Amino acid sequence: MSNVFGRIERATPPLAALAIAVVAVSTSAILVRFSAAPSIVKAFYRVLFTTLLLAPFAVVRHRNAFSRLTARDWLVAGAGGVALAIHFASWFESLEFTSVAASVTIVQSQVLFVAIGASWLLAEHVTRRTIAGMALALVGIATLSIGDSITGAVAGPAPLYGNALALVGAVCAAGYVLAGRSLRQRIPLIPYVIVVYSVCAVVLFALVLADGAALTDYPAGEWLLFVGMAIGPGIFGHTVLNWALAHLESSVVSVSLLGEPIGSALLALLLLGEVPSIVTVVGGAVILLGITVTARA
Repeated sequence: MSNVFGRIERATPPLAALAIAVVAVSTSAILVRFSAAPSIVKAFYRVLFTTLLLAPFAVVRHRNAFSRLTARDWLVAGAGGVALAIHFASWFESLEFTSVAASVTIVQSQVLFVAIGASWLLAEHVTRRTIAGMALALVGIATLSIGDSITGAVAGPAPLYGNALALVGAVCAAGYVLAGRSLRQRIPLIPYVIVVYSVCAVVLFALVLADGAALTDYPAGEWLLFVGMAIGPGIFGHTVLNWALAHLESSVVSVSLLGEPIGSALLALLLLGEVPSIVTVVGGAVILLGITVTARA
C-alpha cells in the first residue's frame, strides 16, 4: 500500500495538484454557508473528520515518526493546533456576519502576518518591498471593512464585526504557519498535521461544550456537509497544498492561493446569489495586490 501511495505521488504533476487544491479550498466558505449548524460545530466536525481520514495514512506510512518527536516538537505542534482552532472558530463565525468575498479575502491576509511574525520571531529580513505590500494590503482591508458601512451597501448583518473576525482568523492562521515552519523541515507532512489537527479538534470540542451547542441530532444533509468540508477543503485543499510545497517554490504556492477569494466570490455569486459591492471589489483587489507584492518579496 505504501508503494501505491508513492507511485501516485510521483505520477501527480505538482501544478495540477496545486490547481485542484485552489479549487478545493475555494469551496470552503460555500460549504460553511450551506450548513445551518452552529459555526463552532461546523469547525469541529471539519477538523475531526479530516483527522480521521488522514489517520490511516499516518499508520501505513509514518507509524514510527511519532516516537521520534521531541517534547519541544509536541509543544510547538500543540501551539499550532491551538492557533488553528481559533482560526477556524473565528473565520467560520465571520461568514455569518459578512460577505463571502470580504471574509475570504481578509483571511488570506495571513501572508502579511506571517511576514511580520517571521521578522520578529525568526529574525527573517523584511525588505522595503515587503513593507510596501503590507501597507497596500492594510489599506485594502480598511477600505473593504468600512466602505460598505459608509455607502450603505448590503454585505451581511454586521460586516464590520464579521470582517474583524476574519482578521482574527488571518492572524491565527499566521500563528499556525509560523509554529510549523521549523517542524516541517524535519517532520513528514502527515504525522505533523495529525498532531496539529488532533490538538485543534480537542480545543474546538472544548469550545463546543463551552458554547452549549448540540453535537448530534443533525439531519443527514448536515453530516454530508461536515464530511464534504473535510474531504474538499481539508484533504484536497490544505493537505494537497502542503504536499505541493515540497515540489514547487513557496512563492508560486502563496500567489496561487490568491485564487481562493476569487473562486469563493464566484461560487457565492452563482450558488448563493451574493453580489459583491463595488467597495468589496475595489478593497479586495487592493488587498490581493498587496498580498502579491508581499509574497513575491
